[in-house]
Amino acid sequence: MKKDIILSGVGGQGILSIATVIGQAALKSGFYMKQAEVHGMSQRGGDVQSNLRISDSPIASDLIPTGKCDLIISLEPMEALRYLPYLSPEGWLVTNSVPFVNIPHYPSEEELNAALDALPHKIVLNVNEVAKNVGSPRVANIVLLGATVPFLGIDYAHVQESIRDIFGRKGEAIVEMNLKALQAGKEIAEQRM
Repeated sequence: MKKDIILSGVGGQGILSIATVIGQAALKSGFYMKQAEVHGMSQRGGDVQSNLRISDSPIASDLIPTGKCDLIISLEPMEALRYLPYLSPEGWLVTNSVPFVNIPHYPSEEELNAALDALPHKIVLNVNEVAKNVGSPRVANIVLLGATVPFLGIDYAHVQESIRDIFGRKGEAIVEMNLKALQAGKEIAEQRM
C-alpha cells in the first residue's frame, strides 16, 4: 500500500489537524509515514500545504513528485486547483466548495466550478454547511477528513481512535462532535463515489 497525499488550504482552517489525524492513524495501522509542511504564512491567512506519504514499506523522501499524488485534500477550492499538477491521472480530489476569498483578483465561483467539474475523480462538498448541520462550524475540517476516508487505505477505526487521542484533552463532547463530523463526511463521500 502506498498513498501520496497533498493537503491544502488557508491558515486557520485546520489542514494541519487533518494531517495529524491521518498521520497518527497511519502509524496505528503499522504503516510508514513521512510528512512535510509549509505553513509560514498561516497566521496571515496565507496558504498552508502539507505532503503526507504513507506506505507499507520505507519511504525515502517526504516530497511528492509532480504527477504522482494519489489524493488532494483541500479546505479551499482555489488551493485545491493550485496543486493539480501533482495529481496523478487516477488520483482523487476531495475539496470544500466554499471559497475563502483572501487575495485580490480571486477567481469567480463559475471559473472555480468549471475547473473542478473538468476533473474525472472528485468529491466537492460544502463542508461548512455539513459542519453546521452536525452541530458546530468548527468541525468543517473533520467533515472533509471524513470525506477522504474511502481513499486513505487506512482502517476507519484507526482514524476514529486518532481523533479520540488528539481531541481527548478537550473533553468528551468535543470528541463526539468530531466523530459525528467524521462520519457525516464519510457518508457523503460514499454516496458520491
